[in-house]
Amino acid sequence: MHTIEPYYNWRHIYIAEEDKRSPFYGRKYSEFEFSQTVYNFYIHPQWDDFGSRTLYLKIIYADYELNFAIIEMIGEWNDAIENDIMEFKREVVDKLMEQNIYKFILITENVLNFHSSDKEYYEEWFEQTNDNNGWIVALNMPEATQYDFRKKKLNYFIELIELDNWRVYKPYHLFKKIDNELSKRITL
Repeated sequence: MHTIEPYYNWRHIYIAEEDKRSPFYGRKYSEFEFSQTVYNFYIHPQWDDFGSRTLYLKIIYADYELNFAIIEMIGEWNDAIENDIMEFKREVVDKLMEQNIYKFILITENVLNFHSSDKEYYEEWFEQTNDNNGWIVALNMPEATQYDFRKKKLNYFIELIELDNWRVYKPYHLFKKIDNELSKRITL
C-alpha cells in the first residue's frame, strides 16, 4: 500500500495544502518518512489524515466557482468502529461546504472495504447538498465494498458510478461528465 500515491497529474493546477480555503492548507509532507498506516500497512506520506485510523484522503481538486471538489480516498471505510463518516463529515465536508462546495466526487477505488453503522451523517450530508443543487458521487468503488454499501442502502445518498478511465480527464471535464450523467438519471 505504501506505493499507492494520491493522483498527482493535476498538481500543476491545484494543491490542497496551498489552497487557503482547503481544510489541509499549510500541511507539510515528507516523501521519505512513512508514519501513517492502515492495519499495520504503511501508506504513502502524501495522504491526508482527517481523524480516522483506517481511512485517509487527498483533495485533488476544488473549484469554488463551480462548487465541486474531487477527493481521492484510501483504506477501510469503517463507520461501525471508527465512525469514519462523522469524522469525514465534520473535518472535511463541513469545511468545504462552508466554502460553497456542494458537489463531491469521491474516488473510492482504493477503499478496500466498508463497515456500516447509522445513516444519520449520510442523510445530513445528502440533505445539505441537495438543498444547494449538489450531489455526492463515489467513483469506482470496488465491487465488494459496493455490496456492503448497497446492503445498508447508502447508495440512496451517495451515487455509485463506474468510470474506469477517469484519469484521462481534466478536473472540469470529469466534473461535467459526472454532472451530465446525474442529470440523465434524474430525467429518466
